[in-house]
Amino acid sequence: MTGDNLISEPETLLPAEPEVLEALRRTARSEIAGVVQVHPTSPLAWAELADATYAEGRILESYAYARVGYHRGLDALRKAGWRGHGPIPWRHEPNRGVLRALFALRRGAEEIGEADEVSRLTAFLTDADTSAISIIATLHTGSPGSDPAPPTEAFVIRGED
Repeated sequence: MTGDNLISEPETLLPAEPEVLEALRRTARSEIAGVVQVHPTSPLAWAELADATYAEGRILESYAYARVGYHRGLDALRKAGWRGHGPIPWRHEPNRGVLRALFALRRGAEEIGEADEVSRLTAFLTDADTSAISIIATLHTGSPGSDPAPPTEAFVIRGED
């Protein structure tokens, strides 16, 4: 015996949300709240809304949306058999909404100075998937008030020849 835990915990794998993914694909970032209204139990929809409001510099709203996504994520995890701990792998795409909601809540907690919550959520994310924080930070970077999306309006530059 080496002292290691010989009983590995099973991974929690959430069911896919194809209708949510499709709704998000066809919805402008400024209209994500409409997707949440149609799919209020989706942690992914709440995470998207938290990210969108964060990008607009609306920190407290982002934090609140992330908090709802976190609770919806816990509901989904428990429904899938999760017992409060164990792996929630990022590589399983349906898990990403929950992990992103956790990340958004952690980001919001950091913004408002909730150090204990940042520590708790860092541990939660690391226990869920050791690569989640770095992957999400890479994919969902942006500072408050800076929308990383390119402009969608066309413009014309007129000048003299």
